Amino acid sequence: MNGKKYNVGYTTGVFDMFHIGHLNILRRAKEQCSKLIVGVSTDELVRSYKQKVPVIPFEERFAIVAACRYVDEVVSQEDRDKIAAFHRIGFDVMFVGDDWKGKPLFVDVERYLNEHGVEVVYFPYTQGTSSTILREKILRER
Repeated sequence: MNGKKYNVGYTTGVFDMFHIGHLNILRRAKEQCSKLIVGVSTDELVRSYKQKVPVIPFEERFAIVAACRYVDEVVSQEDRDKIAAFHRIGFDVMFVGDDWKGKPLFVDVERYLNEHGVEVVYFPYTQGTSSTILREKILRER
């Protein structure tokens, strides 16, 4: 495993207005696994649960994440079903921002993944930087 703790890692996100928080998650994930697969949420998926459209279109967000040196493969995330993603991709660790820890969406998923030998690693949320904060700053400065 090249000195890495895990073989295949998986994380997902919208990655709208790519910023240092995104880079931190991808870098820290890659430090722990030999292969990092990243799911980028489609515009339709984001619209369905956030009720807003990303500033950067899906195809461009996908290309930006794919160009990051920490990312080995990018896949389209068309739903939020992490268990189905596990069966499709076969990762042994999933990396998640700690703002999701304990949320109903992840409690059952984490339990299922743990029962199937997959660890869920939570990374600290990058304080002061998010796509939402960037969007608000842009709108204020208009």
